[in-house]
Amino acid sequence: MAENAVSGSESVNRSTLQRGRIGTRWFPLFMILPSLVLILIVTGFPLLYSLYVSFTPYELLKPNTLAFNPATMFNNYIKLLQDPLFWRSFIQTLIFLTVTVNLEFILALGLSQLLARVTRGQSLMRTMLMIPMMFAPILVGFQFRWFFNADLGLVNNALRSLGLINSPIAWLIDPPLGMMSIMIASIWMNIPVTTIILLAGTLSLSPELYEAAEVDGASGWQKFRRITFPLLAPFSYIALTIRSLDIARAYDIVRIMTDGGPAHRTELIWTYTTRLAIEDMKFGLGSAMSWVTVIVSLVFTVYFFRQLVKSRIVQ
Repeated sequence: MAENAVSGSESVNRSTLQRGRIGTRWFPLFMILPSLVLILIVTGFPLLYSLYVSFTPYELLKPNTLAFNPATMFNNYIKLLQDPLFWRSFIQTLIFLTVTVNLEFILALGLSQLLARVTRGQSLMRTMLMIPMMFAPILVGFQFRWFFNADLGLVNNALRSLGLINSPIAWLIDPPLGMMSIMIASIWMNIPVTTIILLAGTLSLSPELYEAAEVDGASGWQKFRRITFPLLAPFSYIALTIRSLDIARAYDIVRIMTDGGPAHRTELIWTYTTRLAIEDMKFGLGSAMSWVTVIVSLVFTVYFFRQLVKSRIVQ
Protein backbone atom coordinates (compact mmCIF):
# COMPACT_ATOMS: atom_id res chain seq x y z
CA MET A 1 0.00 0.00 0.00
CA ALA A 2 2.79 2.36 0.98
CA GLU A 3 4.59 1.67 -2.29
CA ASN A 4 1.42 2.39 -4.28
CA ALA A 5 0.91 5.66 -2.40
CA VAL A 6 4.51 6.72 -3.06
CA SER A 7 4.29 5.85 -6.76
CA GLY A 8 0.95 7.69 -7.00
CA SER A 9 2.39 10.81 -5.41
CA GLU A 10 5.42 10.64 -7.70
CA SER A 11 3.20 10.44 -10.81
CA VAL A 12 1.15 13.40 -9.54
CA ASN A 13 4.30 15.43 -8.96
CA ARG A 14 5.63 14.44 -12.36
CA SER A 15 2.44 15.51 -14.14
CA THR A 16 2.39 18.77 -12.17
CA LEU A 17 5.97 19.50 -13.20
CA GLN A 18 5.12 18.75 -16.83
CA ARG A 19 2.14 21.11 -16.75
CA GLY A 20 4.34 23.76 -15.14
CA ARG A 21 6.97 23.38 -17.87
CA ILE A 22 4.33 23.62 -20.59
CA GLY A 23 2.87 26.72 -18.95
CA THR A 24 6.31 28.28 -18.59
CA ARG A 25 7.09 27.50 -22.23
CA TRP A 26 3.89 29.00 -23.66
CA PHE A 27 3.47 31.92 -21.25
CA PRO A 28 5.94 34.25 -23.10
CA LEU A 29 4.11 33.52 -26.36
CA PHE A 30 0.80 34.50 -24.81
CA MET A 31 2.37 37.72 -23.55
CA ILE A 32 3.58 38.79 -27.00
CA LEU A 33 0.57 37.41 -28.88
CA PRO A 34 -1.28 40.78 -29.04
CA SER A 35 1.83 42.44 -30.50
CA LEU A 36 2.24 39.63 -33.04
CA VAL A 37 -1.38 39.96 -34.13
CA LEU A 38 -0.97 43.73 -34.51
CA ILE A 39 2.21 43.28 -36.55
CA LEU A 40 0.49 40.76 -38.83
CA ILE A 41 -2.41 43.16 -39.37
CA VAL A 42 -0.24 46.22 -39.95
CA THR A 43 2.49 44.63 -42.08
CA GLY A 44 1.41 41.15 -43.12
CA PHE A 45 -1.89 42.09 -44.73
CA PRO A 46 -0.49 45.03 -46.77
CA LEU A 47 2.37 42.84 -48.00
CA LEU A 48 0.04 40.06 -49.12
CA TYR A 49 -2.34 42.57 -50.67
CA SER A 50 0.45 44.28 -52.63
CA LEU A 51 1.65 40.86 -53.79
CA TYR A 52 -1.86 40.11 -55.04
CA VAL A 53 -2.10 43.53 -56.74
CA SER A 54 1.26 42.94 -58.47
CA PHE A 55 -0.35 40.06 -60.40
CA THR A 56 -3.23 42.24 -61.63
CA PRO A 57 -3.36 45.16 -64.12
CA TYR A 58 -4.92 47.32 -61.39
CA GLU A 59 -5.22 51.06 -62.04
CA LEU A 60 -6.70 53.37 -59.44
CA LEU A 61 -9.29 54.92 -61.77
CA LYS A 62 -10.30 51.51 -63.15
CA PRO A 63 -11.59 49.38 -60.23
CA ASN A 64 -12.52 46.51 -62.57
CA THR A 65 -8.83 45.92 -63.34
CA LEU A 66 -8.27 44.57 -59.81
CA ALA A 67 -9.61 41.19 -60.95
CA PHE A 68 -7.10 38.35 -60.92
CA ASN A 69 -6.52 36.43 -64.16
CA PRO A 70 -4.06 33.48 -64.10
CA ALA A 71 -3.42 33.87 -67.82
CA THR A 72 -2.07 37.42 -67.41
CA MET A 73 -0.73 37.32 -63.83
CA PHE A 74 2.91 37.87 -64.88
CA ASN A 75 2.23 40.68 -67.35
CA ASN A 76 3.43 43.39 -64.96
CA TYR A 77 6.76 41.68 -64.42
CA ILE A 78 7.16 41.12 -68.16
CA LYS A 79 6.47 44.82 -68.78
CA LEU A 80 9.13 45.75 -66.25
CA LEU A 81 11.70 43.51 -67.92
CA GLN A 82 10.90 45.18 -71.24
CA ASP A 83 11.00 48.72 -69.82
CA PRO A 84 14.37 50.45 -70.47
CA LEU A 85 13.64 53.05 -67.79
CA PHE A 86 13.19 50.28 -65.22
CA TRP A 87 16.58 48.83 -66.08
CA ARG A 88 18.16 52.28 -65.96
CA SER A 89 16.72 53.00 -62.52
CA PHE A 90 17.61 49.48 -61.35
CA ILE A 91 21.26 49.80 -62.41
CA GLN A 92 21.52 53.29 -60.93
CA THR A 93 20.06 51.93 -57.68
CA LEU A 94 22.66 49.16 -57.53
CA ILE A 95 25.43 51.69 -58.17
CA PHE A 96 24.00 54.00 -55.52
CA LEU A 97 23.69 51.13 -53.03
CA THR A 98 27.18 49.75 -53.67
CA VAL A 99 29.04 53.06 -53.58
CA THR A 100 27.11 54.55 -50.67
CA VAL A 101 27.25 51.53 -48.37
CA ASN A 102 30.93 50.77 -49.01
CA LEU A 103 32.14 54.36 -48.83
CA GLU A 104 30.10 54.93 -45.69
CA PHE A 105 31.60 51.78 -44.15
CA ILE A 106 35.17 52.90 -44.89
CA LEU A 107 34.59 56.35 -43.40
CA ALA A 108 32.77 54.89 -40.38
CA LEU A 109 35.60 52.42 -39.80
CA GLY A 110 38.13 55.25 -39.69
CA LEU A 111 35.94 57.35 -37.39
CA SER A 112 35.36 54.43 -35.03
CA GLN A 113 39.09 53.81 -34.69
CA LEU A 114 39.73 57.48 -33.97
CA LEU A 115 36.95 57.63 -31.37
CA ALA A 116 38.19 54.45 -29.72
CA ARG A 117 41.53 56.16 -29.03
CA VAL A 118 40.02 59.32 -27.53
CA THR A 119 40.60 59.46 -23.80
CA ARG A 120 38.78 62.69 -22.89
CA GLY A 121 35.40 63.89 -24.06
CA GLN A 122 34.47 60.61 -25.73
CA SER A 123 30.85 60.82 -24.52
CA LEU A 124 30.52 64.35 -25.91
CA MET A 125 31.97 63.28 -29.26
CA ARG A 126 29.59 60.32 -29.46
CA THR A 127 26.66 62.63 -28.79
CA MET A 128 27.80 65.05 -31.49
CA LEU A 129 28.26 62.14 -33.87
CA MET A 130 24.60 61.19 -33.47
CA ILE A 131 23.33 64.63 -34.52
CA PRO A 132 22.87 63.79 -38.25
CA MET A 133 20.59 60.87 -37.29
CA MET A 134 18.23 63.26 -35.52
CA PHE A 135 17.24 64.97 -38.77
CA ALA A 136 14.37 63.62 -40.83
CA PRO A 137 15.43 62.53 -44.35
CA ILE A 138 13.19 65.20 -45.90
CA LEU A 139 15.01 67.92 -43.91
CA VAL A 140 18.37 66.51 -45.01
CA GLY A 141 17.13 66.69 -48.60
CA PHE A 142 16.23 70.37 -48.28
CA GLN A 143 19.50 71.10 -46.52
CA PHE A 144 21.71 69.53 -49.17
CA ARG A 145 19.61 70.92 -52.00
CA TRP A 146 20.53 74.34 -50.69
CA PHE A 147 24.18 73.30 -50.24
CA PHE A 148 24.43 72.21 -53.88
CA ASN A 149 22.24 74.94 -55.38
CA ALA A 150 23.94 76.32 -58.50
CA ASP A 151 23.25 80.00 -57.73
CA LEU A 152 22.87 80.37 -53.95
CA GLY A 153 24.42 77.14 -52.71
CA LEU A 154 27.03 77.01 -49.98
CA VAL A 155 29.38 74.76 -51.97
CA ASN A 156 29.56 77.00 -55.06
CA ASN A 157 29.95 80.15 -52.94
CA ALA A 158 32.78 78.54 -50.98
CA LEU A 159 34.57 77.35 -54.11
CA ARG A 160 34.13 80.75 -55.75
CA SER A 161 35.49 82.53 -52.66
CA LEU A 162 38.56 80.29 -52.72
CA GLY A 163 39.08 81.04 -56.41
CA LEU A 164 38.67 77.41 -57.44
CA ILE A 165 35.84 78.07 -59.91
CA ASN A 166 34.83 81.02 -62.08
CA SER A 167 31.31 79.91 -63.03
CA PRO A 168 28.77 78.04 -60.87
CA ILE A 169 28.65 74.26 -61.08
CA ALA A 170 25.26 72.61 -61.65
CA TRP A 171 25.69 69.97 -59.00
CA LEU A 172 22.13 68.64 -59.16
CA ILE A 173 21.83 68.70 -62.95
CA ASP A 174 25.03 67.22 -64.39
CA PRO A 175 24.76 63.39 -64.64
CA PRO A 176 27.66 62.30 -62.40
CA LEU A 177 27.46 65.23 -59.99
CA GLY A 178 23.73 64.79 -59.30
CA MET A 179 24.13 61.21 -58.13
CA MET A 180 27.29 62.11 -56.21
CA SER A 181 25.44 64.90 -54.36
CA ILE A 182 22.70 62.47 -53.30
CA MET A 183 25.31 59.96 -52.12
CA ILE A 184 27.03 62.62 -49.99
CA ALA A 185 23.71 63.56 -48.35
CA SER A 186 22.84 59.92 -47.64
CA ILE A 187 26.27 59.15 -46.20
CA TRP A 188 26.20 62.25 -43.97
CA MET A 189 22.82 61.28 -42.52
CA ASN A 190 23.52 57.58 -41.92
CA ILE A 191 27.21 57.34 -41.09
CA PRO A 192 26.59 57.63 -37.30
CA VAL A 193 24.79 54.24 -37.25
CA THR A 194 27.68 52.38 -38.84
CA THR A 195 30.23 54.26 -36.74
CA ILE A 196 28.52 53.43 -33.44
CA ILE A 197 28.25 49.73 -34.34
CA LEU A 198 31.93 49.53 -35.29
CA LEU A 199 32.94 51.57 -32.24
CA ALA A 200 31.06 49.17 -29.96
CA GLY A 201 32.85 46.26 -31.62
CA THR A 202 36.24 47.93 -31.25
CA LEU A 203 35.72 48.68 -27.55
CA SER A 204 34.64 45.07 -26.92
CA LEU A 205 37.96 43.63 -28.10
CA SER A 206 40.29 42.33 -25.43
CA PRO A 207 43.25 44.66 -24.70
CA GLU A 208 45.41 41.59 -24.00
CA LEU A 209 45.57 40.91 -27.74
CA TYR A 210 47.10 44.32 -28.38
CA GLU A 211 49.49 43.98 -25.45
CA ALA A 212 50.74 40.67 -26.85
CA ALA A 213 51.12 42.26 -30.29
CA GLU A 214 53.14 45.15 -28.81
CA VAL A 215 55.44 42.66 -27.10
CA ASP A 216 56.03 41.05 -30.51
CA GLY A 217 56.87 44.47 -31.95
CA ALA A 218 53.78 44.90 -34.14
CA SER A 219 53.13 48.33 -35.60
CA GLY A 220 49.82 50.18 -35.42
CA TRP A 221 48.89 49.15 -38.97
CA GLN A 222 49.77 45.51 -38.28
CA LYS A 223 47.61 45.48 -35.15
CA PHE A 224 44.70 46.92 -37.11
CA ARG A 225 45.17 44.53 -40.03
CA ARG A 226 45.82 41.36 -38.03
CA ILE A 227 43.65 41.93 -34.92
CA THR A 228 41.11 44.74 -35.16
CA PHE A 229 39.75 44.31 -38.66
CA PRO A 230 39.35 40.48 -38.61
CA LEU A 231 37.70 40.52 -35.18
CA LEU A 232 35.33 43.28 -36.30
CA ALA A 233 33.91 41.03 -39.05
CA PRO A 234 30.63 40.20 -37.21
CA PHE A 235 30.04 43.87 -36.42
CA SER A 236 30.93 44.84 -39.98
CA TYR A 237 28.40 42.45 -41.49
CA ILE A 238 25.72 43.61 -39.04
CA ALA A 239 26.36 47.22 -40.04
CA LEU A 240 26.36 46.38 -43.75
CA THR A 241 23.13 44.40 -43.43
CA ILE A 242 21.36 47.21 -41.58
CA ARG A 243 22.50 49.82 -44.09
CA SER A 244 21.60 47.68 -47.09
CA LEU A 245 18.05 47.40 -45.77
CA ASP A 246 17.88 51.00 -44.58
CA ILE A 247 19.19 52.52 -47.81
CA ALA A 248 15.59 52.90 -49.06
CA ARG A 249 15.28 55.88 -46.74
CA ALA A 250 17.22 57.76 -49.39
CA TYR A 251 13.92 58.05 -51.28
CA ASP A 252 13.05 61.27 -49.42
CA ILE A 253 16.46 62.76 -50.14
CA VAL A 254 16.26 61.95 -53.85
CA ARG A 255 12.67 63.20 -54.04
CA ILE A 256 13.58 66.56 -52.54
CA MET A 257 16.98 67.11 -54.16
CA THR A 258 16.38 66.03 -57.76
CA ASP A 259 13.06 64.11 -57.94
CA GLY A 260 14.87 61.58 -60.12
CA GLY A 261 15.73 64.16 -62.76
CA PRO A 262 16.68 65.81 -64.86
CA ALA A 263 15.76 63.35 -67.64
CA HIS A 264 15.84 60.42 -65.14
CA ARG A 265 19.59 60.88 -64.55
CA THR A 266 19.18 60.31 -60.81
CA GLU A 267 16.13 58.05 -61.03
CA LEU A 268 16.24 55.27 -58.47
CA ILE A 269 13.92 52.31 -58.30
CA TRP A 270 12.03 53.84 -55.34
CA THR A 271 11.29 57.11 -57.11
CA TYR A 272 10.30 55.26 -60.28
CA THR A 273 7.94 53.06 -58.25
CA THR A 274 6.28 56.15 -56.80
CA ARG A 275 6.02 57.67 -60.25
CA LEU A 276 4.23 54.60 -61.59
CA ALA A 277 1.97 53.86 -58.62
CA ILE A 278 1.09 57.36 -57.39
CA GLU A 279 1.49 59.74 -60.32
CA ASP A 280 0.45 57.36 -63.14
CA MET A 281 -1.95 55.47 -60.81
CA LYS A 282 -0.73 52.10 -62.10
CA PHE A 283 -0.89 50.27 -58.80
CA GLY A 284 -0.35 46.84 -60.31
CA LEU A 285 2.86 47.82 -62.07
CA GLY A 286 4.06 49.79 -59.06
CA SER A 287 3.42 46.85 -56.74
CA ALA A 288 5.38 44.55 -59.04
CA MET A 289 8.32 46.94 -58.94
CA SER A 290 8.05 47.15 -55.15
CA TRP A 291 8.38 43.38 -54.92
CA VAL A 292 11.45 43.53 -57.13
CA THR A 293 13.03 45.85 -54.56
CA VAL A 294 12.00 43.45 -51.77
CA ILE A 295 13.69 40.56 -53.57
CA VAL A 296 16.88 42.60 -54.13
CA SER A 297 16.91 43.59 -50.44
CA LEU A 298 16.45 39.97 -49.41
CA VAL A 299 19.36 38.90 -51.62
CA PHE A 300 21.68 41.41 -49.94
CA THR A 301 20.38 40.46 -46.50
CA VAL A 302 20.85 36.72 -47.03
CA TYR A 303 24.38 37.29 -48.37
CA PHE A 304 25.48 39.45 -45.44
CA PHE A 305 23.78 37.13 -42.94
CA ARG A 306 25.65 34.15 -44.32
CA GLN A 307 28.91 36.06 -44.11
CA LEU A 308 28.03 37.00 -40.52
CA VAL A 309 27.43 33.35 -39.60
CA LYS A 310 30.72 32.33 -41.24
CA SER A 311 32.66 35.00 -39.38
CA ARG A 312 31.18 33.89 -36.04
CA ILE A 313 31.99 30.24 -36.78
CA VAL A 314 35.61 31.13 -37.64
CA GLN A 315 35.98 33.05 -34.41
